[in-house]
Amino acid sequence: MSASTVSRTASPLRPRLLGRSVVNLVVLVSVLYTLLPVLWLVLASTKDRDALFSSDILSLSGFSFVQNMKDLFAMDGGLFGRWYGNSLLYAVLGAALGALISIACGYAFDKYRFAHKEKLFGLVLAAVMVPQTVLALPLYLMASGTGLVNTFWAVFIPVLFNPFGVYLGRIFSQGYVPDEVLEAARMDGAGELAAYFRVALRMLGPGLVTVFLFQLTAIWNNFFLPMVMLSDQDLYPVSLGLYSWNSAASVSPEYYPVVIMGSLLAVLPLILAFALLQRFWRSGLTAGAVK
Repeated sequence: MSASTVSRTASPLRPRLLGRSVVNLVVLVSVLYTLLPVLWLVLASTKDRDALFSSDILSLSGFSFVQNMKDLFAMDGGLFGRWYGNSLLYAVLGAALGALISIACGYAFDKYRFAHKEKLFGLVLAAVMVPQTVLALPLYLMASGTGLVNTFWAVFIPVLFNPFGVYLGRIFSQGYVPDEVLEAARMDGAGELAAYFRVALRMLGPGLVTVFLFQLTAIWNNFFLPMVMLSDQDLYPVSLGLYSWNSAASVSPEYYPVVIMGSLLAVLPLILAFALLQRFWRSGLTAGAVK
Protein backbone atom coordinates (compact mmCIF):
# COMPACT_ATOMS: atom_id res chain seq x y z
CA MET A 1 0.00 0.00 0.00
CA SER A 2 1.39 3.38 -0.99
CA ALA A 3 1.98 6.26 1.40
CA SER A 4 -0.69 8.37 -0.34
CA THR A 5 -3.29 5.64 0.20
CA VAL A 6 -2.39 5.41 3.90
CA SER A 7 -2.65 9.18 4.31
CA ARG A 8 -6.06 9.25 2.57
CA THR A 9 -7.31 6.46 4.86
CA ALA A 10 -6.01 8.09 8.02
CA SER A 11 -7.22 11.61 7.29
CA PRO A 12 -10.98 10.82 7.49
CA LEU A 13 -10.41 8.85 10.71
CA ARG A 14 -8.93 11.80 12.60
CA PRO A 15 -12.02 14.04 12.37
CA ARG A 16 -14.20 11.04 13.16
CA LEU A 17 -12.23 10.19 16.31
CA LEU A 18 -12.10 13.84 17.27
CA GLY A 19 -15.88 14.10 16.85
CA ARG A 20 -16.43 11.06 19.05
CA SER A 21 -14.18 12.49 21.72
CA VAL A 22 -16.06 15.78 21.72
CA VAL A 23 -19.41 13.98 21.91
CA ASN A 24 -18.22 11.77 24.78
CA LEU A 25 -16.89 14.82 26.62
CA VAL A 26 -20.20 16.65 26.23
CA VAL A 27 -22.11 13.58 27.45
CA LEU A 28 -19.78 13.22 30.45
CA VAL A 29 -20.20 16.87 31.42
CA SER A 30 -23.98 16.56 31.06
CA VAL A 31 -24.06 13.44 33.24
CA LEU A 32 -21.94 15.09 35.93
CA TYR A 33 -24.06 18.23 35.79
CA THR A 34 -27.17 16.10 36.33
CA LEU A 35 -25.93 13.59 38.89
CA LEU A 36 -23.62 15.61 41.14
CA PRO A 37 -26.46 17.67 42.71
CA VAL A 38 -28.39 14.44 43.31
CA LEU A 39 -25.32 12.84 44.88
CA TRP A 40 -24.85 15.89 47.12
CA LEU A 41 -28.52 15.72 48.13
CA VAL A 42 -28.23 12.04 49.05
CA LEU A 43 -25.08 12.62 51.12
CA ALA A 44 -26.37 15.79 52.77
CA SER A 45 -29.60 14.08 53.83
CA THR A 46 -27.56 11.72 56.03
CA LYS A 47 -25.85 14.51 58.00
CA ASP A 48 -26.89 16.43 61.07
CA ARG A 49 -27.00 20.21 61.28
CA ASP A 50 -23.43 20.64 62.52
CA ALA A 51 -22.01 18.56 59.66
CA LEU A 52 -24.02 20.56 57.15
CA PHE A 53 -22.79 23.89 58.48
CA SER A 54 -19.20 22.66 58.40
CA SER A 55 -19.65 21.35 54.82
CA ASP A 56 -18.37 18.00 56.05
CA ILE A 57 -20.69 15.74 54.08
CA LEU A 58 -18.03 13.36 52.75
CA SER A 59 -16.87 12.14 56.14
CA LEU A 60 -18.50 9.38 58.18
CA SER A 61 -19.12 11.65 61.16
CA GLY A 62 -22.44 13.29 61.85
CA PHE A 63 -24.53 10.47 60.37
CA SER A 64 -28.15 11.27 61.15
CA PHE A 65 -30.31 9.84 58.37
CA VAL A 66 -32.86 8.12 60.62
CA GLN A 67 -33.12 11.12 62.96
CA ASN A 68 -33.54 13.49 60.04
CA MET A 69 -36.37 11.31 58.72
CA LYS A 70 -38.09 11.34 62.11
CA ASP A 71 -37.66 15.10 62.44
CA LEU A 72 -39.04 15.64 58.94
CA PHE A 73 -42.37 13.95 59.67
CA ALA A 74 -42.56 15.41 63.20
CA MET A 75 -41.79 19.02 62.27
CA ASP A 76 -44.74 21.41 62.69
CA GLY A 77 -47.10 18.66 63.72
CA GLY A 78 -46.33 16.34 60.80
CA LEU A 79 -47.11 18.94 58.16
CA PHE A 80 -44.75 17.38 55.60
CA GLY A 81 -46.88 14.24 55.36
CA ARG A 82 -49.89 16.43 54.54
CA TRP A 83 -47.90 18.30 51.88
CA TYR A 84 -46.71 15.03 50.36
CA GLY A 85 -50.24 13.70 50.16
CA ASN A 86 -51.41 16.96 48.58
CA SER A 87 -48.69 16.74 45.91
CA LEU A 88 -49.58 13.12 45.13
CA LEU A 89 -53.24 14.10 44.78
CA TYR A 90 -52.52 17.16 42.65
CA ALA A 91 -49.95 15.40 40.46
CA VAL A 92 -51.20 11.82 40.03
CA LEU A 93 -54.92 12.56 39.72
CA GLY A 94 -54.31 15.78 37.79
CA ALA A 95 -51.87 14.12 35.40
CA ALA A 96 -54.21 11.17 34.79
CA LEU A 97 -57.26 13.33 34.07
CA GLY A 98 -55.18 15.89 32.16
CA ALA A 99 -53.66 13.19 29.96
CA LEU A 100 -57.11 11.77 29.16
CA ILE A 101 -58.38 15.25 28.27
CA SER A 102 -55.34 16.06 26.14
CA ILE A 103 -55.44 12.76 24.24
CA ALA A 104 -59.19 13.13 23.63
CA CYS A 105 -58.75 16.67 22.31
CA GLY A 106 -55.85 15.65 20.10
CA TYR A 107 -57.87 12.73 18.76
CA ALA A 108 -60.77 15.06 17.92
CA PHE A 109 -58.45 17.48 16.12
CA ASP A 110 -57.05 14.59 14.09
CA LYS A 111 -60.10 12.51 13.21
CA TYR A 112 -62.98 14.97 12.93
CA ARG A 113 -63.79 17.85 10.64
CA PHE A 114 -65.38 20.96 12.11
CA ALA A 115 -65.45 24.66 11.42
CA HIS A 116 -62.19 26.56 11.92
CA LYS A 117 -60.38 23.42 13.06
CA GLU A 118 -56.91 24.50 11.96
CA LYS A 119 -57.39 28.01 13.35
CA LEU A 120 -58.33 26.57 16.71
CA PHE A 121 -55.36 24.25 16.59
CA GLY A 122 -53.20 27.27 15.80
CA LEU A 123 -54.45 28.84 19.05
CA VAL A 124 -53.43 25.64 20.85
CA LEU A 125 -49.93 25.92 19.40
CA ALA A 126 -49.78 29.60 20.37
CA ALA A 127 -50.80 28.69 23.93
CA VAL A 128 -47.85 26.29 24.12
CA MET A 129 -45.49 29.27 23.90
CA VAL A 130 -47.19 31.20 26.74
CA PRO A 131 -45.27 30.82 30.04
CA GLN A 132 -47.35 29.48 32.90
CA THR A 133 -46.28 32.34 35.16
CA VAL A 134 -47.99 34.79 32.80
CA LEU A 135 -51.29 32.98 33.35
CA ALA A 136 -51.06 32.93 37.14
CA LEU A 137 -52.58 36.40 37.69
CA PRO A 138 -55.53 35.90 35.26
CA LEU A 139 -56.20 32.51 36.84
CA TYR A 140 -56.10 34.08 40.30
CA LEU A 141 -58.63 36.75 39.27
CA MET A 142 -60.91 34.09 37.79
CA ALA A 143 -60.61 31.95 40.92
CA SER A 144 -61.26 34.97 43.09
CA GLY A 145 -64.39 35.79 41.11
CA THR A 146 -65.73 32.27 41.60
CA GLY A 147 -64.70 31.95 45.25
CA LEU A 148 -62.12 29.22 44.66
CA VAL A 149 -59.06 31.03 46.03
CA ASN A 150 -57.34 29.11 48.84
CA THR A 151 -59.10 25.86 47.95
CA PHE A 152 -57.98 22.57 46.45
CA TRP A 153 -59.78 23.38 43.18
CA ALA A 154 -57.84 26.61 42.62
CA VAL A 155 -54.70 24.54 41.98
CA PHE A 156 -56.26 21.35 40.63
CA ILE A 157 -58.52 22.67 37.85
CA PRO A 158 -55.90 24.73 35.92
CA VAL A 159 -53.46 21.81 35.68
CA LEU A 160 -56.00 19.65 33.87
CA PHE A 161 -55.59 21.59 30.63
CA ASN A 162 -52.28 21.40 28.82
CA PRO A 163 -51.92 22.78 25.24
CA PHE A 164 -48.71 20.84 24.69
CA GLY A 165 -50.52 17.65 25.66
CA VAL A 166 -53.22 18.39 23.06
CA TYR A 167 -50.52 18.85 20.43
CA LEU A 168 -48.92 15.54 21.40
CA GLY A 169 -52.34 13.91 21.41
CA ARG A 170 -52.91 14.87 17.80
CA ILE A 171 -49.45 13.64 16.78
CA PHE A 172 -49.97 10.29 18.51
CA SER A 173 -53.44 9.94 17.01
CA GLN A 174 -52.01 10.43 13.53
CA GLY A 175 -49.29 7.86 14.20
CA TYR A 176 -51.19 5.18 16.11
CA VAL A 177 -54.82 5.18 15.00
CA PRO A 178 -55.40 4.35 11.30
CA ASP A 179 -58.59 5.72 9.80
CA GLU A 180 -59.32 2.29 8.33
CA VAL A 181 -59.61 0.75 11.81
CA LEU A 182 -62.15 3.37 12.89
CA GLU A 183 -64.14 2.86 9.69
CA ALA A 184 -64.22 -0.87 10.36
CA ALA A 185 -65.44 -0.25 13.92
CA ARG A 186 -68.21 2.03 12.63
CA MET A 187 -69.26 -0.57 10.05
CA ASP A 188 -69.55 -3.10 12.87
CA GLY A 189 -72.07 -0.80 14.56
CA ALA A 190 -69.85 0.98 17.08
CA GLY A 191 -70.74 4.57 17.87
CA GLU A 192 -68.18 7.35 18.09
CA LEU A 193 -67.70 7.00 21.84
CA ALA A 194 -67.44 3.22 21.61
CA ALA A 195 -64.93 3.48 18.75
CA TYR A 196 -62.84 5.89 20.79
CA PHE A 197 -62.87 4.08 24.14
CA ARG A 198 -62.79 0.50 22.86
CA VAL A 199 -60.50 0.90 19.85
CA ALA A 200 -58.63 4.18 19.61
CA LEU A 201 -57.80 4.68 23.28
CA ARG A 202 -56.15 1.27 23.49
CA MET A 203 -53.95 2.13 20.50
CA LEU A 204 -53.11 5.47 22.11
CA GLY A 205 -51.75 3.82 25.27
CA PRO A 206 -48.08 4.81 24.72
CA GLY A 207 -49.11 8.35 23.88
CA LEU A 208 -51.30 8.50 26.97
CA VAL A 209 -48.41 7.40 29.18
CA THR A 210 -46.07 9.93 27.56
CA VAL A 211 -48.47 12.82 28.13
CA PHE A 212 -49.10 11.53 31.67
CA LEU A 213 -45.38 11.66 32.48
CA PHE A 214 -45.01 15.19 31.12
CA GLN A 215 -48.07 16.28 33.09
CA LEU A 216 -46.89 14.52 36.25
CA THR A 217 -43.51 16.25 36.13
CA ALA A 218 -45.02 19.68 35.47
CA ILE A 219 -47.64 19.42 38.21
CA TRP A 220 -45.28 17.92 40.79
CA ASN A 221 -42.80 20.77 40.24
CA ASN A 222 -45.56 23.38 40.08
CA PHE A 223 -44.66 26.21 42.44
CA PHE A 224 -45.83 29.63 41.31
CA LEU A 225 -49.52 28.81 40.89
CA PRO A 226 -49.92 27.29 44.40
CA MET A 227 -47.99 30.22 45.85
CA VAL A 228 -50.44 32.66 44.24
CA MET A 229 -53.60 30.68 45.01
CA LEU A 230 -52.99 29.26 48.48
CA SER A 231 -52.51 30.75 51.93
CA ASP A 232 -53.57 27.72 54.00
CA GLN A 233 -50.51 25.59 54.73
CA ASP A 234 -52.64 22.46 54.92
CA LEU A 235 -53.23 22.77 51.16
CA TYR A 236 -49.59 23.35 50.18
CA PRO A 237 -47.83 20.94 47.81
CA VAL A 238 -44.33 19.74 48.70
CA SER A 239 -42.60 22.36 46.54
CA LEU A 240 -44.29 25.30 48.26
CA GLY A 241 -44.04 23.74 51.71
CA LEU A 242 -40.29 23.17 51.44
CA TYR A 243 -39.89 26.72 50.17
CA SER A 244 -41.64 28.06 53.28
CA TRP A 245 -39.43 25.95 55.53
CA ASN A 246 -36.32 27.02 53.66
CA SER A 247 -37.32 30.67 54.17
CA ALA A 248 -37.75 30.00 57.89
CA ALA A 249 -34.35 28.26 58.11
CA SER A 250 -32.51 31.59 58.12
CA VAL A 251 -34.12 32.29 61.50
CA SER A 252 -34.49 28.70 62.75
CA PRO A 253 -31.50 26.61 61.58
CA GLU A 254 -33.16 23.36 62.68
CA TYR A 255 -35.14 23.50 59.44
CA TYR A 256 -32.07 22.94 57.25
CA PRO A 257 -31.72 19.13 57.73
CA VAL A 258 -35.45 18.53 57.27
CA VAL A 259 -35.55 20.68 54.12
CA ILE A 260 -32.75 18.61 52.59
CA MET A 261 -34.39 15.33 53.62
CA GLY A 262 -37.72 16.55 52.28
CA SER A 263 -36.09 17.52 48.97
CA LEU A 264 -34.68 14.01 48.64
CA LEU A 265 -38.09 12.43 49.23
CA ALA A 266 -39.68 14.92 46.81
CA VAL A 267 -37.75 13.59 43.81
CA LEU A 268 -38.51 9.92 44.49
CA PRO A 269 -42.03 9.78 42.92
CA LEU A 270 -40.74 11.21 39.63
CA ILE A 271 -37.85 8.74 39.52
CA LEU A 272 -40.22 5.88 40.32
CA ALA A 273 -42.74 6.97 37.67
CA PHE A 274 -40.11 7.23 34.94
CA ALA A 275 -38.56 3.90 35.95
CA LEU A 276 -41.88 2.03 35.87
CA LEU A 277 -43.28 3.66 32.72
CA GLN A 278 -40.14 4.20 30.65
CA ARG A 279 -40.99 1.34 28.26
CA PHE A 280 -44.24 3.04 27.22
CA TRP A 281 -42.60 6.48 27.33
CA ARG A 282 -39.80 5.46 24.96
CA SER A 283 -42.15 3.89 22.44
CA GLY A 284 -44.38 6.95 22.57
CA LEU A 285 -41.55 9.36 21.95
CA THR A 286 -40.24 7.21 19.09
CA ALA A 287 -43.61 7.15 17.38
CA GLY A 288 -44.02 10.89 17.75
CA ALA A 289 -40.56 11.50 16.35
CA VAL A 290 -41.11 9.24 13.35
CA LYS A 291 -44.42 10.87 12.58
